[in-house]
Amino acid sequence: MSEPKQRSAFHAIRSIDYTVIIVRDMAAMRRFYEDVLRFELQRELSPSWIEYRVGSNTLALSRPGRTKDDAPVPPGTAALQLAFRVPPAHVDRCAEELTRKGVAILSPPTDRAFGHRTLFFRDPDGNLLEIYAEI
Repeated sequence: MSEPKQRSAFHAIRSIDYTVIIVRDMAAMRRFYEDVLRFELQRELSPSWIEYRVGSNTLALSRPGRTKDDAPVPPGTAALQLAFRVPPAHVDRCAEELTRKGVAILSPPTDRAFGHRTLFFRDPDGNLLEIYAEI
């Protein structure tokens, strides 16, 4: 007879509290997230660690070595994809605003078969960003 399977301690995780982007160019990334995406600065712990509040989560920009010595991924390689949810009418409005601010659109607003309207672009470090709405 086998022993009962114990519940993992990881089942206690209920949310992602914050996301950290390890950045190559802090000044460019900060300008992008503050001036283009208009994220409000939550706090700046040091020139190497900046936090923005995004809904109930924190998005942090960090230089390598702040919490770990890993180097950022090489230029031309996305380290992550972030998807930001908005109301349906805002996907097109975000695309227009990005275009006005000179941000290259990788994929314009598109209705997907799985029920999302999506828009894709990159931040200055090359990370893939998505604006989407459930439709």
